[in-house]
Amino acid sequence: MNLSSLGSFIGGIGLFLLGMQLMTEGFKIAAGNTLRAILERSTATPLKGILSGALITSLVQSSSAVTVATIGFVNAGLVDLMQAITIIYGSNIGTTMTGWLVSLVGFRFDIKIIALPLIGFGMLLRLSKGNSRAGAIGEALAGFGVFFMGIDLLRTTFIGTGVNLPLALLGGGVGSNFAFLALGFLLTVAMQSSSAAIAITLTAAAGGFIPFDSGAVLVIGANIGSTSTAALAALGATPNAKRVATAHVIFNLVTGGVALLLLPFLLKLLTIFPELLQVQGNATFLLALFHSVFNILGVCLMWPFSRSLAKQLKGWFRSHEENEALPLYLDKNIAATPVLAFHALAKEIERIGNIARRMAKGAISSESGPSLQLDTDRQVLLKLEIEVGNFINLIRRGNLPEELDHVLPNALRVTSYYREVADVSLRIAQMQQQSRLLANTALAQEIGLYKQHVVKLLDLTDVAKEDYAPEECAALFQETEEMYRHLKSSLLKAGTKNLLPVGLMVSLIDLMSDVRRIADQIEKGAIYLTTLTKATPEEDEKETVPDESAP
Repeated sequence: MNLSSLGSFIGGIGLFLLGMQLMTEGFKIAAGNTLRAILERSTATPLKGILSGALITSLVQSSSAVTVATIGFVNAGLVDLMQAITIIYGSNIGTTMTGWLVSLVGFRFDIKIIALPLIGFGMLLRLSKGNSRAGAIGEALAGFGVFFMGIDLLRTTFIGTGVNLPLALLGGGVGSNFAFLALGFLLTVAMQSSSAAIAITLTAAAGGFIPFDSGAVLVIGANIGSTSTAALAALGATPNAKRVATAHVIFNLVTGGVALLLLPFLLKLLTIFPELLQVQGNATFLLALFHSVFNILGVCLMWPFSRSLAKQLKGWFRSHEENEALPLYLDKNIAATPVLAFHALAKEIERIGNIARRMAKGAISSESGPSLQLDTDRQVLLKLEIEVGNFINLIRRGNLPEELDHVLPNALRVTSYYREVADVSLRIAQMQQQSRLLANTALAQEIGLYKQHVVKLLDLTDVAKEDYAPEECAALFQETEEMYRHLKSSLLKAGTKNLLPVGLMVSLIDLMSDVRRIADQIEKGAIYLTTLTKATPEEDEKETVPDESAP
């Protein structure tokens, strides 16, 4: 291979990878909420999950992108682990679509006839429509064109070299199979794309550079190598990310191992298959068919053990999840996908809200000063608040749509409300001993009733509950406001009539003011949090938020 051929080979890979990236990014943006809706509605059964994973991967042309998205869906609570595993199965079937594109389109006619118009029309859409859905579709179309241009350049390079690999490597046997398996694995790891490695394999086979059986082993190696992306994504990630990534690794290793064991039988069967159907079976067609067959075979083998696998994965990564200070839903891999990122953000802030409510209830009911649990909870809340801030910074670095940009400050606003609840709860716990000095029975009952209303409000402001009703929370908050004003008036009257020591009166008024502060902050936090849980371009404009100028 001379320098010119080497340059063409590198350029072909570059065009192919660029086309894949443009297709993936374009389809991800164009799909938007549709991607989430498909997976929400289409994973009710294992079979539906597999079909959904295969369909979406076929569209976006990236099993890695679907794996990362699936991690985001699990973190956001949209699918459970079992559903995620079936999506992973389907994505491995869907990724074989690249081989079929190369085989059925890339070698049948002059690819420039469709590739160049696709690039031109796609970029025209992208430039004229900007970041809209139409613009994203244009980017994907241009990606298809670049993808096929890369395939054509690779094909020309392999045909034009007129050389073969060393005979020792093509000699067959265990050593040769191991070498090609390692080569397929390393190609995928180096390019972070099994589709690219398989495209190179198919073009090399079409150009006579490698024989069919060696190409089949290369395809197996590339399939196993695709787990590297999932493994890297899981490093330092959330427990859910590690579970999904591990499921992906296990599936691909089992599938690859079975394909190697059955390789002679599968190759013989695939050689006979075109004759039975009376179709032309060239090397690229047979390799694409081989890739699909052994992935489908892998799904059939793993399906009966899926529930046991999900249970085992939950056990393996349980220790990290038990640490409450670690975020359960914030994963850096989904920060660039706004729909997933906002759902994960909302779920994590809901956790912070639950900790804040727990602290408030403990403080209001305490009469012995701050407990160790209160201080621990506050430290956990502060750590999670920092993680939320870091995650928001990651979201901002991506291509955040303008219609969602104004929602992000609400996330910081809500966490500040919950932090205020935590701080005030500690202060209340320190002051609660003052209530024990109160001898006036009527005032004690009024204070007790007021606290009960605030505790009830704390329960009602949990937006994760199905019966959460902002109107009911607002009405109860107004009741607590009236009770606070009446209670403050009663305390002042008791102090001026010498029914209550002035120092105790001042302390109790401060205490009740802090309890009121908790009610105010928790109610506002709930309303702003709903703007995150419903953060879609169509719904943002309908959201209402509390008036900051209100008392």
